[in-house]
Amino acid sequence: MQGHWSIFEPSHDELENTIKKFASLGLQIQITELDISVYKWEKNMRKKDSTDVDAYTSELEQKQSEKYKMVFDIFRKYKKNITGVTFWNISDYATWLDTYPVLGRKNYPLLFDTNLKPKKAFGEVVKF
Repeated sequence: MQGHWSIFEPSHDELENTIKKFASLGLQIQITELDISVYKWEKNMRKKDSTDVDAYTSELEQKQSEKYKMVFDIFRKYKKNITGVTFWNISDYATWLDTYPVLGRKNYPLLFDTNLKPKKAFGEVVKF
């Protein structure tokens, strides 16, 4: 399963039900390319406008941390079925989501910040 998600989706139930369905088929599950964007999903390229926030605020940091926690709580629940989790990248220094789909907008989807320091989300991922 590709994990290009955001703080807005998937919901707890959507993610758990999906994993449960794959697990019911006896399949081993790999989570690949995991990143959790701080923006809602858009698929059409566009230019940045005045409504685009381009900062990693404490509110976004908290929401992202909560989403990573929720995701990894589910992963741990299904650890017998999930054989691996691979992240898209390690830090927000440079990410494929920078300028995509909004030209000129920075994104912050990963576990380490632009200075390679662990974010709150990192703590939630490694907390057992």
